[in-house]
Amino acid sequence: MGGKITYFFLATVLVLVFGVVALEGVLLLLTGEPAAMGMGAVAFLLPCVGGWFLWHNTRFARDAHRLSRALEAEGGLPADELRRTPGGRIDRDAADEAFARRQAETEEAPGDWRTWFRLAVAYHDARDTPRARKAMQRAIALHDNKPVPAA
Repeated sequence: MGGKITYFFLATVLVLVFGVVALEGVLLLLTGEPAAMGMGAVAFLLPCVGGWFLWHNTRFARDAHRLSRALEAEGGLPADELRRTPGGRIDRDAADEAFARRQAETEEAPGDWRTWFRLAVAYHDARDTPRARKAMQRAIALHDNKPVPAA
């Protein structure tokens, strides 16, 4: 629950910053000076791009959480049995072993969103965030019967 509150707080602060930047952009546009108007246009455009990224990240997190709840209800969430270092990080060899099992499981059932979800968790445990995100996007698409992103 603490992660959700932190995310909501930071997203709210970011939206407020977007508002201030957009307002400054409008004020720069109203000066009438070409250089200031150019900076104002960029300052007005940045919150739009940032808002788009914030929306897509929020939607991704919400969809991933929805899948985790569905998998938990089925009893299919992967158990956290990985060895840890004294500092609390997941042991790299243990993560690689778990990843190999999850990858084989996914290759056996490539159309099952559950295997892609578990593979995404294994990628995350192995500290490969870009591939974890792509695997989770594929799991979400398979779960929602949407076109699957290219591999």
